[in-house]
Amino acid sequence: MFAQQCNEDISYEKILAPEEGFVEAATRFLAQPDAIGCNVTMPFKLDAYHLAQVDDQAAKDAKAVNTLMNHEDGTIKGFNTDGVGLVNDLLNNGVALKNKRVLLIGAGGAARGVISPLLEAGVASLIMTNRTIARAEQVANETNHTRLSVVSLDNIASVKPHVIINSTAASLHNELPCRMDAKVLEDCEVVYDMVYKNSPTLFMREAKARGVNQCLDGLGMLVEQAASAFQIWTGKTPRTQTVVSELRAIVS
Repeated sequence: MFAQQCNEDISYEKILAPEEGFVEAATRFLAQPDAIGCNVTMPFKLDAYHLAQVDDQAAKDAKAVNTLMNHEDGTIKGFNTDGVGLVNDLLNNGVALKNKRVLLIGAGGAARGVISPLLEAGVASLIMTNRTIARAEQVANETNHTRLSVVSLDNIASVKPHVIINSTAASLHNELPCRMDAKVLEDCEVVYDMVYKNSPTLFMREAKARGVNQCLDGLGMLVEQAASAFQIWTGKTPRTQTVVSELRAIVS
């Protein structure tokens, strides 16, 4: 869809790499004369991180690469576009991030990848919480951002978040990633679930029932992270809203 918009003639296809053979498969693909780059899915994002030359801060934070590109200097460059995708989707939906308190639930790769882009968007503070608090503290120490802090799940109400982002897989199991009560949601303007389904997730429904005005899922993030990769490869910025609408119709 992006290529059609931007008059690019591309081949974008799935390649199944062996579980122990990603580096060989990726290197073989990128060695082709016309190969520009590729996307990388789980479980190979760490392998891609080690394969590539990484200057992208989001990829460094996440220790994960989802976009590879052949650079003109002969190196393979690695990027993580998930965080940019999240921020762009929030902005597309009119969400104000500047000077806001953001609570990020989860401390896995999905959470790591969005830290730098959220901070670069101007949030006042980014507070990470996780079922295992030591894991969140490890991420905070490794990324070493001054506006990133950690709070236990029991104390999230003290954050008084304006925006709550769920990066965990809880919604895939129809579970809540944290408690959703009046104290937690007192100042909350937006909840964002990185999971997307054919109907609002339990996390979104609970927030809506307790008066949160805007409840968003991750379908727009999926499209926006792809748009960012497309821009890395081609230098062209596609229009994403029509693509989000078409995918929404398919998912629903």
